[in-house]
Amino acid sequence: MATISLCMIVKNEEMHIARCLDSVAELVDEMIIVDTGSIDRTVEIVSKYTSNVYSYPWEDNFSDARNYSFSKASMDYCMWMDADDILEEAEKGKFLQLKQSLPSDVDIVMMKYNTSFDEAGKPAFSYFRERWIRNCTRYRWIGAVHEVIPPSGKIIYSDIAISHKKMCAGDPDRNLKIYRKLIADGKFLEPRQQYYFGRELYYHKQYEEAASVLEQFLNSTEGWIENKIEACSICADCYYKLGQEQSALITLLRSMSFDLPRAELCCEIGKYFLEHGNFQNAIYWYETALNVPKKEISDGFILPDCYDYIPFLQLCVCYDKLGDRQKAKEYNERAGACKPYSQAYLYNKRYFDSL
Repeated sequence: MATISLCMIVKNEEMHIARCLDSVAELVDEMIIVDTGSIDRTVEIVSKYTSNVYSYPWEDNFSDARNYSFSKASMDYCMWMDADDILEEAEKGKFLQLKQSLPSDVDIVMMKYNTSFDEAGKPAFSYFRERWIRNCTRYRWIGAVHEVIPPSGKIIYSDIAISHKKMCAGDPDRNLKIYRKLIADGKFLEPRQQYYFGRELYYHKQYEEAASVLEQFLNSTEGWIENKIEACSICADCYYKLGQEQSALITLLRSMSFDLPRAELCCEIGKYFLEHGNFQNAIYWYETALNVPKKEISDGFILPDCYDYIPFLQLCVCYDKLGDRQKAKEYNERAGACKPYSQAYLYNKRYFDSL
């Protein structure tokens, strides 16, 4: 059976940390907790779970802190979690089964990371992350922010999911400040970090600079394809916010120069035409989204609703605008089959029932 060291870096997480550790305490073989300067009860709480509690000076570099936590591990694999992550009860059986059956030559286990949820608590945004990493010096984190372990060796994908459920907001400016400091210090941002820098600028509504940074990333010959496609989506929204709608559409279409169409981007293109009253074009793109195969294993960000619920709902709107009420009603019912609790579906249902 594979053995697992849970390796965490924490700071002022008294609200989250017990919930996180309770969710995996019986499943991991060792806990390594690295505190980077807590002034609340975090250290006191984690000390009840493990004696492997270390202090590490925070120097605006997540990779350094995570690598330090990995250096203290003694089990076969290192597993990382953030303090506001949990392993849901439904996932625990699969977690234990994988530990018992994992082939000894596996280097990295990728697991789903659910980071956003709909009104019924179902995952609305997810992607795969490296979660169990072989404990050896070959695997080390890189990147001061949005750190990653470059994938190599034998990698397997598991349907086990870690859920990110924050109960209170952290410092929204932290990541952007770190990027600004890196640039001020003359540090070079490699392509992945350039992409995330552009994303942070976007989150801070600095749309003009964000678009410029993301365009540089898109024009480079380096970078992951999935990051390129997501950069098209973010950059397009920057152009929308700047009132440059034609540039937004061109950028969305550009995503298909990197790979086959993604349902997420098809929905955004459909939205463009819907908002401009071009319902036939909108229908084309929403139908295309419905026909895009949903990859259960993907290194990119996945919005599950873009593969069924959103296209159905928007096709309902398009056909209603075109006067085809029967077809509109049919698409609304298909949206309702995906999410019977959806307020949008229920609103439309009342509308059709009243006609």
